[in-house]
Amino acid sequence: MKKLLLLLLIISAQAFSQEPIIDSVFVQKDTIIQLKDNLQVLDTIQPIQTEIVKEFYTDDDLKLIDSLLVEAKFKSPLFDSNQYVINDADIIGNVESIVSSDLLKARLAEINATTPFHLNYNPSLEKVINNYIKYRKKYYPALMARAQYYFPMFEQHLDQYDIPIEMKYLAIVESTLDPRAKSRVGATGLWQFMYGTGKQFKLAVNSYVDERQSPVKATIAACKYLSQLYDIFDDWDLALAAYNSGPGNVLKAIKRSGGYRNYWNIRPYLPRETAGYLPAFYATMYIFTYADELGIYPTAPDIYNFQTDTIQVKRTVTFDQISEKTGVENEVLSFLNPQYKMDVIPFVKNKPFSVRLPRNKLVDFLDKEQEIYALAAYDDSKREKPLPKYLEMDKRTTYRVKSGDYLGKIAKKFGVGVSKIKQWNNMRSTKLKIGQRLYIYPKRM
Repeated sequence: MKKLLLLLLIISAQAFSQEPIIDSVFVQKDTIIQLKDNLQVLDTIQPIQTEIVKEFYTDDDLKLIDSLLVEAKFKSPLFDSNQYVINDADIIGNVESIVSSDLLKARLAEINATTPFHLNYNPSLEKVINNYIKYRKKYYPALMARAQYYFPMFEQHLDQYDIPIEMKYLAIVESTLDPRAKSRVGATGLWQFMYGTGKQFKLAVNSYVDERQSPVKATIAACKYLSQLYDIFDDWDLALAAYNSGPGNVLKAIKRSGGYRNYWNIRPYLPRETAGYLPAFYATMYIFTYADELGIYPTAPDIYNFQTDTIQVKRTVTFDQISEKTGVENEVLSFLNPQYKMDVIPFVKNKPFSVRLPRNKLVDFLDKEQEIYALAAYDDSKREKPLPKYLEMDKRTTYRVKSGDYLGKIAKKFGVGVSKIKQWNNMRSTKLKIGQRLYIYPKRM
Protein backbone atom coordinates (compact mmCIF):
# COMPACT_ATOMS: atom_id res chain seq x y z
CA MET A 1 0.00 0.00 0.00
CA LYS A 2 2.88 2.37 0.71
CA LYS A 3 4.13 1.84 -2.83
CA LEU A 4 0.66 2.55 -4.19
CA LEU A 5 0.39 5.78 -2.22
CA LEU A 6 3.85 6.78 -3.44
CA LEU A 7 2.85 6.34 -7.06
CA LEU A 8 -0.45 8.15 -6.53
CA LEU A 9 1.41 11.00 -4.86
CA ILE A 10 3.80 11.21 -7.78
CA ILE A 11 1.01 11.18 -10.35
CA SER A 12 -1.13 13.66 -8.42
CA ALA A 13 1.80 16.03 -8.03
CA GLN A 14 2.42 15.81 -11.75
CA ALA A 15 -1.14 17.02 -12.30
CA PHE A 16 -0.32 20.37 -10.74
CA SER A 17 3.26 20.69 -11.95
CA GLN A 18 4.47 22.41 -15.08
CA GLU A 19 7.58 20.22 -15.17
CA PRO A 20 8.02 16.46 -14.87
CA ILE A 21 8.97 15.48 -11.33
CA ILE A 22 9.42 11.74 -11.59
CA ASP A 23 12.60 11.42 -13.58
CA SER A 24 14.60 10.09 -10.63
CA VAL A 25 11.86 8.11 -8.89
CA PHE A 26 11.81 4.30 -9.05
CA VAL A 27 8.40 2.73 -8.60
CA GLN A 28 8.11 -1.03 -8.11
CA LYS A 29 6.15 -2.91 -10.77
CA ASP A 30 3.87 -4.66 -8.31
CA THR A 31 2.37 -1.26 -7.60
CA ILE A 32 0.77 -1.35 -11.05
CA ILE A 33 -1.32 -4.37 -10.12
CA GLN A 34 -2.68 -2.54 -7.10
CA LEU A 35 -3.57 0.45 -9.27
CA LYS A 36 -6.11 -1.62 -11.15
CA ASP A 37 -8.19 -2.00 -7.99
CA ASN A 38 -7.82 1.62 -6.97
CA LEU A 39 -8.91 3.46 -10.10
CA GLN A 40 -11.42 5.56 -8.20
CA VAL A 41 -8.68 7.58 -6.56
CA LEU A 42 -7.32 8.53 -9.99
CA ASP A 43 -10.43 10.38 -11.11
CA THR A 44 -8.87 13.85 -11.28
CA ILE A 45 -5.19 13.23 -11.91
CA GLN A 46 -3.13 14.36 -14.85
CA PRO A 47 -1.07 12.08 -17.11
CA ILE A 48 2.44 11.11 -16.20
CA GLN A 49 5.01 11.01 -18.95
CA THR A 50 5.46 7.27 -19.38
CA GLU A 51 8.61 7.63 -21.44
CA ILE A 52 10.42 8.91 -18.33
CA VAL A 53 9.85 5.64 -16.48
CA LYS A 54 10.01 3.43 -19.54
CA GLU A 55 13.21 1.72 -18.44
CA PHE A 56 11.43 0.39 -15.32
CA TYR A 57 8.42 -1.18 -17.04
CA THR A 58 7.54 -3.66 -19.75
CA ASP A 59 5.34 -2.57 -22.66
CA ASP A 60 2.36 -4.30 -21.00
CA ASP A 61 3.00 -2.34 -17.78
CA LEU A 62 3.02 0.92 -19.70
CA LYS A 63 -0.19 0.05 -21.52
CA LEU A 64 -1.92 -0.60 -18.19
CA ILE A 65 -0.70 2.69 -16.74
CA ASP A 66 -1.80 4.49 -19.91
CA SER A 67 -5.24 2.88 -19.74
CA LEU A 68 -5.74 3.87 -16.10
CA LEU A 69 -4.62 7.42 -16.68
CA VAL A 70 -6.76 7.84 -19.78
CA GLU A 71 -9.78 6.66 -17.81
CA ALA A 72 -9.00 9.22 -15.12
CA LYS A 73 -8.60 12.01 -17.66
CA PHE A 74 -11.77 10.99 -19.48
CA LYS A 75 -13.73 11.56 -16.28
CA SER A 76 -11.91 14.71 -15.22
CA PRO A 77 -12.63 18.27 -16.37
CA LEU A 78 -8.94 19.07 -16.03
CA PHE A 79 -6.57 17.33 -18.38
CA ASP A 80 -4.05 17.86 -21.11
CA SER A 81 -6.33 17.02 -24.01
CA ASN A 82 -3.63 16.26 -26.55
CA GLN A 83 -2.01 13.68 -24.30
CA TYR A 84 -5.45 12.13 -23.88
CA VAL A 85 -5.53 10.98 -27.45
CA ILE A 86 -1.95 10.11 -28.28
CA ASN A 87 1.59 9.73 -27.06
CA ASP A 88 4.78 8.36 -28.52
CA ALA A 89 4.00 4.85 -27.28
CA ASP A 90 1.07 4.78 -29.70
CA ILE A 91 3.47 4.99 -32.64
CA ILE A 92 6.72 3.47 -31.37
CA GLY A 93 6.98 -0.22 -30.55
CA ASN A 94 4.96 -3.30 -31.36
CA VAL A 95 1.16 -3.01 -31.45
CA GLU A 96 -1.17 -5.96 -31.91
CA SER A 97 -2.87 -5.90 -35.31
CA ILE A 98 -6.63 -5.64 -34.73
CA VAL A 99 -7.30 -4.44 -38.27
CA SER A 100 -5.14 -6.08 -40.92
CA SER A 101 -2.89 -3.93 -43.05
CA ASP A 102 -4.74 -4.85 -46.24
CA LEU A 103 -8.15 -4.03 -44.79
CA LEU A 104 -6.86 -0.81 -43.27
CA LYS A 105 -5.34 0.26 -46.60
CA ALA A 106 -8.64 -0.37 -48.38
CA ARG A 107 -10.70 1.53 -45.81
CA LEU A 108 -8.30 4.47 -45.67
CA ALA A 109 -8.45 4.66 -49.46
CA GLU A 110 -12.26 4.79 -49.26
CA ILE A 111 -12.14 7.68 -46.78
CA ASN A 112 -9.37 9.42 -48.69
CA ALA A 113 -11.50 9.43 -51.85
CA THR A 114 -14.21 11.45 -50.11
CA THR A 115 -12.24 13.95 -48.01
CA PRO A 116 -9.72 16.76 -48.60
CA PHE A 117 -7.56 15.30 -45.81
CA HIS A 118 -4.78 12.89 -46.73
CA LEU A 119 -5.56 9.56 -45.12
CA ASN A 120 -2.98 7.54 -47.00
CA TYR A 121 -1.78 4.33 -45.38
CA ASN A 122 1.22 4.76 -43.13
CA PRO A 123 2.73 2.16 -40.73
CA SER A 124 2.72 4.69 -37.90
CA LEU A 125 -0.95 5.49 -38.48
CA GLU A 126 -1.71 1.74 -38.52
CA LYS A 127 -0.16 1.44 -35.05
CA VAL A 128 -2.17 4.36 -33.73
CA ILE A 129 -5.46 3.01 -35.05
CA ASN A 130 -4.83 -0.50 -33.72
CA ASN A 131 -3.74 0.97 -30.38
CA TYR A 132 -6.98 2.95 -30.07
CA ILE A 133 -9.15 0.00 -30.97
CA LYS A 134 -7.40 -2.33 -28.51
CA TYR A 135 -6.89 -0.03 -25.53
CA ARG A 136 -9.43 2.77 -25.84
CA LYS A 137 -12.44 1.18 -27.50
CA LYS A 138 -14.53 1.39 -24.33
CA TYR A 139 -14.45 5.20 -24.35
CA TYR A 140 -15.99 5.62 -27.78
CA PRO A 141 -19.66 4.84 -26.95
CA ALA A 142 -19.73 7.81 -24.54
CA LEU A 143 -17.84 10.01 -27.02
CA MET A 144 -20.32 9.10 -29.72
CA ALA A 145 -23.22 9.98 -27.45
CA ARG A 146 -21.72 13.45 -26.97
CA ALA A 147 -21.11 13.64 -30.71
CA GLN A 148 -24.82 13.10 -31.40
CA TYR A 149 -25.47 16.29 -29.43
CA TYR A 150 -22.61 18.45 -30.75
CA PHE A 151 -21.91 17.25 -34.29
CA PRO A 152 -25.08 18.61 -35.96
CA MET A 153 -24.26 22.06 -34.59
CA PHE A 154 -20.62 21.74 -35.67
CA GLU A 155 -21.62 20.67 -39.16
CA GLN A 156 -23.94 23.65 -39.57
CA HIS A 157 -21.16 26.15 -38.90
CA LEU A 158 -18.42 24.21 -40.71
CA ASP A 159 -20.62 24.21 -43.81
CA GLN A 160 -21.30 27.92 -43.40
CA TYR A 161 -17.54 28.65 -43.45
CA ASP A 162 -16.85 26.14 -46.26
CA ILE A 163 -14.72 23.94 -43.99
CA PRO A 164 -14.65 20.15 -44.45
CA ILE A 165 -17.35 18.53 -42.34
CA GLU A 166 -14.77 16.02 -41.09
CA MET A 167 -13.21 18.85 -39.09
CA LYS A 168 -15.79 18.05 -36.42
CA TYR A 169 -13.48 15.27 -35.24
CA LEU A 170 -10.96 17.91 -34.22
CA ALA A 171 -13.07 18.75 -31.17
CA ILE A 172 -12.68 15.15 -30.01
CA VAL A 173 -8.91 15.40 -30.33
CA GLU A 174 -8.92 18.74 -28.54
CA SER A 175 -11.37 18.16 -25.69
CA THR A 176 -13.16 14.81 -25.94
CA LEU A 177 -16.24 16.98 -26.55
CA ASP A 178 -16.13 18.44 -23.05
CA PRO A 179 -16.89 22.20 -23.20
CA ARG A 180 -15.46 22.70 -19.71
CA ALA A 181 -12.16 20.97 -20.52
CA LYS A 182 -9.05 22.87 -19.45
CA SER A 183 -5.50 21.93 -20.27
CA ARG A 184 -2.61 22.51 -17.90
CA VAL A 185 -1.49 25.54 -19.89
CA GLY A 186 -4.93 27.18 -19.85
CA ALA A 187 -6.48 26.13 -23.17
CA THR A 188 -10.23 25.91 -22.59
CA GLY A 189 -13.42 24.60 -24.13
CA LEU A 190 -14.43 22.24 -26.93
CA TRP A 191 -11.88 23.79 -29.27
CA GLN A 192 -9.23 24.52 -26.62
CA PHE A 193 -8.65 28.23 -27.11
CA MET A 194 -5.91 29.92 -25.14
CA TYR A 195 -6.96 33.19 -23.53
CA GLY A 196 -5.23 35.44 -26.06
CA THR A 197 -6.47 33.53 -29.10
CA GLY A 198 -9.98 33.55 -27.69
CA LYS A 199 -9.85 37.32 -27.31
CA GLN A 200 -8.58 37.61 -30.88
CA PHE A 201 -11.78 35.91 -32.03
CA LYS A 202 -14.08 37.92 -29.75
CA LEU A 203 -14.62 35.24 -27.10
CA ALA A 204 -15.33 37.21 -23.94
CA VAL A 205 -14.02 36.16 -20.55
CA ASN A 206 -15.39 37.89 -17.48
CA SER A 207 -16.45 37.26 -13.92
CA TYR A 208 -19.39 35.06 -14.91
CA VAL A 209 -18.86 33.97 -18.49
CA ASP A 210 -16.14 32.21 -20.44
CA GLU A 211 -17.24 32.13 -24.05
CA ARG A 212 -14.45 29.70 -24.90
CA GLN A 213 -16.78 27.23 -23.14
CA SER A 214 -19.78 28.31 -25.22
CA PRO A 215 -20.36 25.53 -27.77
CA VAL A 216 -21.82 27.82 -30.42
CA LYS A 217 -19.55 30.86 -30.05
CA ALA A 218 -16.38 28.79 -29.69
CA THR A 219 -17.31 26.73 -32.75
CA ILE A 220 -17.78 29.88 -34.82
CA ALA A 221 -14.41 31.17 -33.58
CA ALA A 222 -12.76 27.85 -34.46
CA CYS A 223 -14.23 28.05 -37.96
CA LYS A 224 -12.82 31.54 -38.43
CA TYR A 225 -9.39 30.49 -37.18
CA LEU A 226 -9.28 27.35 -39.33
CA SER A 227 -10.30 29.41 -42.37
CA GLN A 228 -7.42 31.79 -41.74
CA LEU A 229 -4.96 28.91 -41.39
CA TYR A 230 -6.17 27.32 -44.61
CA ASP A 231 -5.64 30.63 -46.40
CA ILE A 232 -2.00 30.48 -45.27
CA PHE A 233 -1.23 26.86 -46.16
CA ASP A 234 -3.84 25.91 -48.78
CA ASP A 235 -3.86 22.46 -47.17
CA TRP A 236 -6.22 21.19 -44.47
CA ASP A 237 -3.68 18.82 -42.90
CA LEU A 238 -1.20 21.65 -42.42
CA ALA A 239 -3.99 23.92 -41.19
CA LEU A 240 -4.71 21.31 -38.51
CA ALA A 241 -1.05 21.16 -37.51
CA ALA A 242 -0.98 24.96 -37.30
CA TYR A 243 -4.15 24.96 -35.16
CA ASN A 244 -2.20 22.95 -32.60
CA SER A 245 1.24 24.53 -32.68
CA GLY A 246 0.75 27.84 -34.47
CA PRO A 247 1.49 28.70 -38.11
CA GLY A 248 5.06 29.73 -37.26
CA ASN A 249 6.07 26.24 -36.18
CA VAL A 250 4.56 24.69 -39.30
CA LEU A 251 6.32 27.18 -41.57
CA LYS A 252 9.62 26.41 -39.81
CA ALA A 253 9.01 22.67 -40.20
CA ILE A 254 8.37 23.15 -43.94
CA LYS A 255 11.62 25.06 -44.28
CA ARG A 256 13.66 22.55 -42.25
CA SER A 257 12.25 19.66 -44.28
CA GLY A 258 13.58 21.18 -47.46
CA GLY A 259 10.29 22.66 -48.59
CA TYR A 260 7.98 19.65 -48.30
CA ARG A 261 4.32 20.48 -47.70
CA ASN A 262 3.05 17.02 -46.85
CA TYR A 263 2.35 16.41 -43.17
CA TRP A 264 4.22 13.10 -42.96
CA ASN A 265 7.29 14.67 -44.58
CA ILE A 266 7.45 17.60 -42.17
CA ARG A 267 6.36 15.59 -39.11
CA PRO A 268 9.93 15.01 -37.80
CA TYR A 269 10.44 18.78 -37.66
CA LEU A 270 7.24 19.61 -35.75
CA PRO A 271 6.97 19.91 -31.96
CA ARG A 272 6.45 16.50 -30.36
CA GLU A 273 2.85 17.29 -29.39
CA THR A 274 1.95 18.33 -32.92
CA ALA A 275 3.72 15.30 -34.39
CA GLY A 276 1.10 13.14 -32.68
CA TYR A 277 -1.80 15.46 -33.36
CA LEU A 278 -2.80 14.53 -36.89
CA PRO A 279 -2.48 10.76 -36.39
CA ALA A 280 -4.92 11.22 -33.50
CA PHE A 281 -7.27 13.09 -35.81
CA TYR A 282 -6.95 10.49 -38.59
CA ALA A 283 -7.47 7.60 -36.16
CA THR A 284 -10.56 9.25 -34.69
CA MET A 285 -12.03 9.81 -38.16
CA TYR A 286 -11.35 6.19 -39.08
CA ILE A 287 -12.96 4.76 -35.93
CA PHE A 288 -16.07 6.92 -36.22
CA THR A 289 -16.42 6.06 -39.91
CA TYR A 290 -16.15 2.30 -39.35
CA ALA A 291 -17.64 2.13 -35.86
CA ASP A 292 -20.27 -0.45 -36.83
CA GLU A 293 -17.70 -2.74 -38.40
CA LEU A 294 -15.57 -2.39 -35.27
CA GLY A 295 -18.47 -3.26 -32.99
CA ILE A 296 -18.59 0.22 -31.42
CA TYR A 297 -22.06 1.62 -30.78
CA PRO A 298 -22.98 4.96 -29.18
CA THR A 299 -24.61 5.26 -25.81
CA ALA A 300 -28.01 6.91 -26.19
CA PRO A 301 -27.70 10.67 -25.54
CA ASP A 302 -29.91 12.24 -22.89
CA ILE A 303 -30.86 15.07 -25.24
CA TYR A 304 -30.24 16.22 -28.80
CA ASN A 305 -29.29 19.75 -29.76
CA PHE A 306 -32.42 20.18 -31.90
CA GLN A 307 -34.49 19.52 -28.78
CA THR A 308 -33.18 22.73 -27.16
CA ASP A 309 -33.63 26.45 -27.65
CA THR A 310 -32.54 29.68 -25.99
CA ILE A 311 -34.38 32.49 -24.24
CA GLN A 312 -32.95 35.81 -23.09
CA VAL A 313 -32.97 36.56 -19.36
CA LYS A 314 -34.06 39.92 -17.99
CA ARG A 315 -32.17 39.89 -14.69
CA THR A 316 -29.34 38.01 -13.02
CA VAL A 317 -30.56 34.52 -12.13
CA THR A 318 -28.96 31.29 -10.95
CA PHE A 319 -29.37 27.76 -12.22
CA ASP A 320 -30.88 26.88 -8.84
CA GLN A 321 -33.64 29.45 -9.25
CA ILE A 322 -34.47 28.35 -12.78
CA SER A 323 -34.44 24.72 -11.69
CA GLU A 324 -36.74 25.34 -8.71
CA LYS A 325 -39.42 26.98 -10.85
CA THR A 326 -39.18 24.98 -14.10
CA GLY A 327 -38.15 21.56 -12.87
CA VAL A 328 -35.10 21.42 -15.17
CA GLU A 329 -32.34 19.71 -13.22
CA ASN A 330 -29.16 21.64 -12.45
CA GLU A 331 -27.07 19.02 -14.25
CA VAL A 332 -29.08 19.60 -17.44
CA LEU A 333 -28.74 23.38 -17.14
CA SER A 334 -25.00 23.02 -16.61
CA PHE A 335 -24.65 20.73 -19.63
CA LEU A 336 -26.64 23.04 -21.90
CA ASN A 337 -25.02 26.26 -20.62
CA PRO A 338 -21.34 25.46 -19.91
CA GLN A 339 -20.20 29.04 -20.58
CA TYR A 340 -21.53 30.23 -17.20
CA LYS A 341 -18.65 29.65 -14.81
CA MET A 342 -20.56 30.10 -11.55
CA ASP A 343 -23.92 28.64 -12.63
CA VAL A 344 -25.16 32.22 -12.69
CA ILE A 345 -26.56 33.98 -15.77
CA PRO A 346 -25.76 37.69 -15.46
CA PHE A 347 -27.85 40.58 -16.65
CA VAL A 348 -25.90 43.53 -18.03
CA LYS A 349 -27.42 46.42 -19.93
CA ASN A 350 -26.68 46.20 -23.67
CA LYS A 351 -25.05 42.76 -23.17
CA PRO A 352 -27.82 40.21 -23.58
CA PHE A 353 -27.33 36.78 -22.02
CA SER A 354 -29.56 33.81 -22.64
CA VAL A 355 -30.25 30.41 -21.16
CA ARG A 356 -30.51 27.25 -23.24
CA LEU A 357 -33.34 24.97 -22.16
CA PRO A 358 -35.04 21.81 -23.39
CA ARG A 359 -37.73 22.98 -25.78
CA ASN A 360 -40.46 21.31 -23.78
CA LYS A 361 -39.50 23.55 -20.85
CA LEU A 362 -39.56 26.89 -22.66
CA VAL A 363 -43.26 27.40 -21.95
CA ASP A 364 -42.66 26.57 -18.28
CA PHE A 365 -39.92 29.21 -18.14
CA LEU A 366 -42.14 31.84 -19.79
CA ASP A 367 -45.07 31.00 -17.52
CA LYS A 368 -42.89 31.19 -14.40
CA GLU A 369 -40.53 33.95 -15.57
CA GLN A 370 -41.76 36.59 -13.12
CA GLU A 371 -41.72 34.05 -10.30
CA ILE A 372 -38.10 33.19 -11.17
CA TYR A 373 -37.12 36.86 -11.05
CA ALA A 374 -39.02 37.37 -7.78
CA LEU A 375 -37.18 34.40 -6.28
CA ALA A 376 -33.88 35.83 -7.50
CA ALA A 377 -34.67 39.19 -5.88
CA TYR A 378 -35.64 37.48 -2.62
CA ASP A 379 -32.45 35.40 -2.60
CA ASP A 380 -30.38 38.52 -3.30
CA SER A 381 -31.93 40.29 -0.30
CA LYS A 382 -30.99 37.39 1.96
CA ARG A 383 -27.38 37.01 0.84
CA GLU A 384 -24.76 37.76 3.45
CA LYS A 385 -22.46 38.76 0.61
CA PRO A 386 -23.62 40.05 -2.79
CA LEU A 387 -22.76 38.16 -5.94
CA PRO A 388 -19.43 39.23 -7.47
CA LYS A 389 -19.50 42.24 -9.73
CA TYR A 390 -19.55 41.68 -13.46
CA LEU A 391 -16.02 42.53 -14.60
CA GLU A 392 -14.89 42.42 -18.19
CA MET A 393 -11.32 41.34 -18.91
CA ASP A 394 -11.00 43.01 -22.26
CA LYS A 395 -8.28 45.63 -21.82
CA ARG A 396 -4.72 44.42 -21.89
CA THR A 397 -1.91 46.33 -20.28
CA THR A 398 1.82 45.79 -20.56
CA TYR A 399 3.88 45.78 -17.38
CA ARG A 400 7.67 46.01 -17.31
CA VAL A 401 9.28 44.06 -14.46
CA LYS A 402 11.24 46.18 -11.98
CA SER A 403 13.83 45.36 -9.35
CA GLY A 404 12.14 43.71 -6.37
CA ASP A 405 9.14 42.49 -8.37
CA TYR A 406 7.81 38.97 -8.07
CA LEU A 407 4.67 37.46 -9.56
CA GLY A 408 2.67 37.54 -6.34
CA LYS A 409 3.35 41.26 -5.94
CA ILE A 410 2.41 42.03 -9.54
CA ALA A 411 -0.71 39.86 -9.33
CA LYS A 412 -1.86 41.73 -6.21
CA LYS A 413 -1.25 45.07 -7.89
CA PHE A 414 -3.61 44.23 -10.75
CA GLY A 415 -6.09 42.13 -8.80
CA VAL A 416 -5.45 38.90 -10.71
CA GLY A 417 -4.02 35.48 -9.93
CA VAL A 418 -0.43 34.41 -10.41
CA SER A 419 -1.62 31.51 -12.54
CA LYS A 420 -3.42 33.92 -14.85
CA ILE A 421 -0.27 35.99 -15.42
CA LYS A 422 1.63 32.80 -16.24
CA GLN A 423 -1.15 31.71 -18.59
CA TRP A 424 -1.34 35.04 -20.44
CA ASN A 425 2.43 35.07 -20.94
CA ASN A 426 3.01 31.34 -21.58
CA MET A 427 5.29 31.13 -18.54
CA ARG A 428 6.34 27.74 -17.20
CA SER A 429 7.97 29.09 -14.03
CA THR A 430 7.65 32.10 -11.75
CA LYS A 431 11.12 33.46 -12.51
CA LEU A 432 11.26 37.05 -13.72
CA LYS A 433 13.93 39.23 -15.29
CA ILE A 434 14.28 42.97 -14.76
CA GLY A 435 12.91 44.68 -17.85
CA GLN A 436 10.78 41.71 -18.85
CA ARG A 437 7.42 42.64 -20.35
CA LEU A 438 4.27 40.98 -19.04
CA TYR A 439 0.85 41.15 -20.66
CA ILE A 440 -1.92 41.51 -18.07
CA TYR A 441 -5.70 41.84 -18.23
CA PRO A 442 -6.30 43.69 -14.96
CA LYS A 443 -9.44 43.50 -12.88
CA ARG A 444 -8.67 46.87 -11.42
CA MET A 445 -6.26 49.69 -12.26
